[in-house]
Amino acid sequence: MIHQYKSLRMPGIMAHSAPGQTQMKGDKKCRKTRKESYSISAYNILKQVHQDAGISSKVMGIMNSFINDIFKHLAGEASVLVHYNKLSAITFWEIQTTVHLLQPRELAKHAVSKCATAVTKYTSFKYTLKLF
Repeated sequence: MIHQYKSLRMPGIMAHSAPGQTQMKGDKKCRKTRKESYSISAYNILKQVHQDAGISSKVMGIMNSFINDIFKHLAGEASVLVHYNKLSAITFWEIQTTVHLLQPRELAKHAVSKCATAVTKYTSFKYTLKLF
């Protein structure tokens, strides 16, 4: 029954458009919708490794899709681990186990060490905010 109302248009309600497009509401032009990506982070990492190298927008799109795919796999496997262990939340230990299961040995070690430093920074920052 719900599908029959899909084509109904209500006055004053805007239809969703593709990301990056502008929407019109009456005579006013609405702001473009933001599309989240990892392009800035990927570019910064590229510049750390190869200062003289560049990257095209198509390749950046492929990198963005790759990173999203890796995160989906990690989140899915972590949720399976949580379900198996009958826990209610995904913690650092589930993420660490998932990374060790899905990534090659050296990449997993590097990712876990970076994750540990990020978690330590976050918790220490949160603790310093409580002091003030």
